[in-house]
Amino acid sequence: MADSFVVADLFTRQRIDEVPGLMKRSGGLIALAMDVRAKLEAIFRMGMESCRPARLMPPHLPDPPAGKTFLLALGKAAVPMAETVERNWEGPLSGLAVAPHGNTGRLERIEVLEAAHPVPDESSLAAAQRLLDLASAAGRGDLVLVLLSGGASSLASLPGQGLGLAEKQRIVRDLLRSGAPIGEINIVRRHLSAFKGGRLALAAAPARLVTIAISDVEGDRMEDIGSGPTVADPTTIGEARALLAKYDIVSPAAGWSESAKTVTGDWRLAASAGRALAAAAEKAAALGYRPIVSEIYAEAREAGRAQAELALRSPPGTALISGGELTVTVVGKGHGGPNQEFALAAAMALAGHPNICGLAADTDGVDGRSEAAGAFFDGDTIGRFRGDSVAMLARNDSGSLFAATGDLFVTGPTGTNVNDLRVLLIDS
Repeated sequence: MADSFVVADLFTRQRIDEVPGLMKRSGGLIALAMDVRAKLEAIFRMGMESCRPARLMPPHLPDPPAGKTFLLALGKAAVPMAETVERNWEGPLSGLAVAPHGNTGRLERIEVLEAAHPVPDESSLAAAQRLLDLASAAGRGDLVLVLLSGGASSLASLPGQGLGLAEKQRIVRDLLRSGAPIGEINIVRRHLSAFKGGRLALAAAPARLVTIAISDVEGDRMEDIGSGPTVADPTTIGEARALLAKYDIVSPAAGWSESAKTVTGDWRLAASAGRALAAAAEKAAALGYRPIVSEIYAEAREAGRAQAELALRSPPGTALISGGELTVTVVGKGHGGPNQEFALAAAMALAGHPNICGLAADTDGVDGRSEAAGAFFDGDTIGRFRGDSVAMLARNDSGSLFAATGDLFVTGPTGTNVNDLRVLLIDS
């Protein structure tokens, strides 16, 4: 990946303490950890920066059509992706970008709407209908350019016929709390929707359809990015119903419909977790570590313990770097997210080993429903917390623990979303 190598080379010309935004966390950090945590953040930011839309999207843009261009952007990176098109597009351009509530971005030619994540709201319904209407307005000779990123499933949500918003919200909440992986959640979403599962693509016919995506899902499966509004779906209603039964979730009586099995369109992947991991590994190597890279899709606390145990067996100078989405089976009413739960489980396993420090965070800047991207952790984390860390983990309250120790990692929205990025550094 020559592109990310150039980024890493430029980045390492600065001393760690000269990098903007580094070493500005407060509370509970010993001097030694401060230096290591600056390196952790530098590695994380390199991975994140390598996946910004402005860097990656231009080569994937199609040629302008003879007719009109309708731009439909949806997801956590909707505004930066649409802005990249605006800066590189010749000819007329109009459309809509749907971003999470609190988005501060504004565009010159594209309207911006805000909606809810991870559970849809009334704005999500309105956004999905607007996107369908715009796609339907395109005709032969026009181009429908869809920009898709993680979070789109909630931001643009139109329940199937007869299914009310409250019932859809209940199902989504139950699935999110169940510990189900995102692929299974999206199977249910696609079959209780009038928007997902290729239905946006059907609305765009007979115009030319091009989708450019930033992936935050395992295997970069097209049908799982934003629940696949512009691609054919191989799964069925029967599979969706079986998944609700698997997690003991009450199935709705209405709203079911089969997803599209044949879709015409051009689909292009601009960025994924693999690129972020490669860039992070290059940065770790530039800082003198030997990177070991993996993708992990598992229960957060189990993954945290496993990575900590691997760190304890690894020689000094090793950097364990992992991506992939973690899940949490929610049984308590605490605060936090998958990365903070990973960090707490890892910190508990590392107690008494101050030579190992880590950072677990989401590249979009939001860990679950938390306002933090994730958390720092090390072998002294549990010692700094004057409370029962076992009880905190049991009630899914990792966020409160890290808030108490001053170790939350807060970035704000980053403008991209290639899932989690976790780094453990083992020093002598």
